[in-house]
Amino acid sequence: MSLKRVIAAAFKHLRKERLQKVEFIYYISIDRKWMNKDQAAHLLELAQKEGLIAKSNGTWIPTFDPAGVDIPLGFKPSADIFRKKDTIEQVVEDIAQKTGIDQKSIYAEMNTIIQDCFHGKLRPEAAVTILARRYRVPYGRYTKDLFDQLTKEEHTIET
Repeated sequence: MSLKRVIAAAFKHLRKERLQKVEFIYYISIDRKWMNKDQAAHLLELAQKEGLIAKSNGTWIPTFDPAGVDIPLGFKPSADIFRKKDTIEQVVEDIAQKTGIDQKSIYAEMNTIIQDCFHGKLRPEAAVTILARRYRVPYGRYTKDLFDQLTKEEHTIET
C-alpha cells in the first residue's frame, strides 16, 4: 500500500492527472525530500512493474484513482518501499484485495490450515495456494515462484 500511497501523493498534491518523469522525481526528491533522485527514478520503475502507473505519450498516468487513496498528514514512505515482497505476501495481498478480508485474518487462516488440517506438515506456500483456491483468487502467475521457494528451501534443509 505504501508504494500506491506515494504514487497517489504525487498526483494528488500536484493536482495533475499526468506527470512527466522529471515532475515526479522533482516532487519526490526535491519538494518532499523523501529520497534522492536515483531512488525516485527507481520508485517510478517499481510502480510501473507493479502496474500502478502506465506511460502514455511521454507522461505517466496512474492506473487507479489517486483520490481514493488516503494520505495521512505527515506521511513519509519508509525504506521498506524498496523491499521486494515475498511471493506469499503477494498472494495474501491479492486475497485480501479480492475478498475484503484483512491480511492478519488471512495469515491466521493459513496457520489454522497448517496446524489443524495438516498437523504442521504443510508448507506456507501450499497453504496460501489452498486459500487462493478457496476464495477463487487467481494465483497462476505466482506458481513458479512458489514452487521455486519450496524447492530452494527443501534443498537448503537437506544440506
